[in-house]
Amino acid sequence: MKALLLACLLLLAAPLATPAGAQPLVPPATVPEALRGTWYRGECDRPDQMLHLTPRSAARVPESGNGRLYRFGGFRPLGDWLLGAAAGPDTPRLLLRGVRDALETAEPETKLRDDRLPGDTPPLAWHRCAQQPTGLALLHGEGVAFLAALEQLEAACAGAVPGCLEALRRQADVSDDGLLSPAELARLLRGAGWALAVLRGADARALLAAAPRAAEQARAQARLLVDSLDYDGDGRISVTELAQDRLRFGLALGNAAGGPMPLETLRPLLER
Repeated sequence: MKALLLACLLLLAAPLATPAGAQPLVPPATVPEALRGTWYRGECDRPDQMLHLTPRSAARVPESGNGRLYRFGGFRPLGDWLLGAAAGPDTPRLLLRGVRDALETAEPETKLRDDRLPGDTPPLAWHRCAQQPTGLALLHGEGVAFLAALEQLEAACAGAVPGCLEALRRQADVSDDGLLSPAELARLLRGAGWALAVLRGADARALLAAAPRAAEQARAQARLLVDSLDYDGDGRISVTELAQDRLRFGLALGNAAGGPMPLETLRPLLER
């Protein structure tokens, strides 16, 4: 849980800011449905870049060079473009527009004012592929699935804790048996690791090189999570176990009898 929550917090932490002179964005707006999904540059049997769009995210991963992950706070029209601003230093921006059955994007420099966009920013043309390239599906599949799951969690976790925990169960429960196994949790953690790597600028080569170690770490973290929360010892986690001490913490009222024990006496047990 700690690693998964850390991944989510890192992606969500940076607040959105409106640059000086920029028009405010419209928070409810999202990537248009017709533009969502995966786009490519280059031949479909071996594309040199991939772009995946969800309602509020965009992940661009080249074969080599700097990858980019945007988490959008809103959009506004800009001529025939749609301007999205993302969380992060300097509020990175992405321009999108559909051109018949294709897509064009532009990533303006930070110093370029909104009222001068797109300026000299060169547009990139993207196309769909009838079938997803096998190599890219293997490398990026869990990562783009995590982005979709994260948006589902963001929506659910804006409300009450039970709905948030149930949403986590639904997104992770591949077998749909109502329980979370180490393998199912490791899948989410691998996807979170992919998203964080792209956020830091990783390209396809870097992701491929890091995949074995990332898989090993995700497996170990998932096993630790199950060992920590599997109160009935069945090797899996239920929503009830996830909710333990989290739904009724306000009712943990203690006892007026007795006297305080120095908490420092617990340090040797916790620091082994």
